[in-house]
Amino acid sequence: MSEVKRNCVRVGEASGEAVRDLISDEASGPPSEDPDTGSARPKAGTGGLLEAALTRQNLQAAWKRVKANKGAAGADGLDIEQTADLLRTRWPDIREALLQGCYRPSPVRKVMIPKPDGSQRELGIPTALDRLIQQALLQVLQPLIDPTFSEHSHGFRPGRRAHDAVKAARSYVQSGKRVVVDVDLEKFFDRVNHDILIDRLKRRIDDAGVIRLVRAYLNAGIMDGGVVIERHLGTPQGGPLSPLLANVLLDEVDKALDTRGYSFARYADDCNVYVVSRKAGERVMALLRTLYAKLRLQINEAKSAVASAFGRKFLGYALWVARGKEVKCAVAHKALRGMQHGASRRENPALSAWMEGVLRTSANARSLAEAGRVAAPPIAGHTAQALETAGDDLPRTQGIRCEGRRGATSGGEQPTLVAQQ
Repeated sequence: MSEVKRNCVRVGEASGEAVRDLISDEASGPPSEDPDTGSARPKAGTGGLLEAALTRQNLQAAWKRVKANKGAAGADGLDIEQTADLLRTRWPDIREALLQGCYRPSPVRKVMIPKPDGSQRELGIPTALDRLIQQALLQVLQPLIDPTFSEHSHGFRPGRRAHDAVKAARSYVQSGKRVVVDVDLEKFFDRVNHDILIDRLKRRIDDAGVIRLVRAYLNAGIMDGGVVIERHLGTPQGGPLSPLLANVLLDEVDKALDTRGYSFARYADDCNVYVVSRKAGERVMALLRTLYAKLRLQINEAKSAVASAFGRKFLGYALWVARGKEVKCAVAHKALRGMQHGASRRENPALSAWMEGVLRTSANARSLAEAGRVAAPPIAGHTAQALETAGDDLPRTQGIRCEGRRGATSGGEQPTLVAQQ
């Protein structure tokens, strides 16, 4: 359980933050919302940003979000309902500790989740209490910070999604920029430098209480097998604040590319820059190495490249040229194989068999293409509607439509998955 220092004054319900109101869904009306982000916006006269984050209405909205996400317990072992019981008795103390700057977050709980390629991704699960506090902070910070980000940034931002990044990439390639500088960062979330991140955050907000609390979350450590390990680098994936903090750091590179007029799309730590020649691409790659080095980040040279835009995938999609020289995008073969792997893990034989059929059809189309009989797209066969109705646990396919293409494999119209205009 998060610690509250003994020298913090206990604050009762007379403070205006009645605990029963915090965990009640009907205690008051909805918080004020920013029209662009839908997040709570601090009002004039409420004091600093931390005070705005800890208002009753903002905390209620944050608690609803935490409950709706139904996340797992953190290092304290408390689920949502148990955390609600804790708040009924401890919230006045916790709030006072937050305001006085002596609140100490609990370590995050280390969880490893499998990736489609067989490797594992590390997540850090905060306690439900810390998720509540982080979400409350996010609702205040996001309306202030998000509008300052580059228009080329699409990841973890209100009103934006991965398909927007893919469509932007397709438009760049359609315009003739058919060489991509595909950059993959080496363990980005594990290597974020705390001092650099805090410095970039200070440039955007002027609130010592928020800065101090964010620093406390970065330094909270991680619990692995009952042992707490100190962290001096990284912002663990799993908390509500992590995506915003990642964008705060990486926006510096975005702005440098913006200033130079480059065409690019970034989603979290995946960034693709589109240019007209390989020579220009090599110059951009050298620039990116310099920019990322200033942030103490390292490019994964094995996964990064300057190459044809048609030979790389971006966010699970691959580009190809249809008849009439129109550039289209389709779910990449590897991404679909990952979806099939997920289906088999959920023990859905029918769905797994359907996925196998898609892959088989794609393989046949590729074989014909290699024989010179037909130009095959990255994925051939089966409609987007089938993906959308296959199961709620599948990755989203909203914004994808199905376009027919006549292929030698079927003698008729062959549906292909492409992103909507």
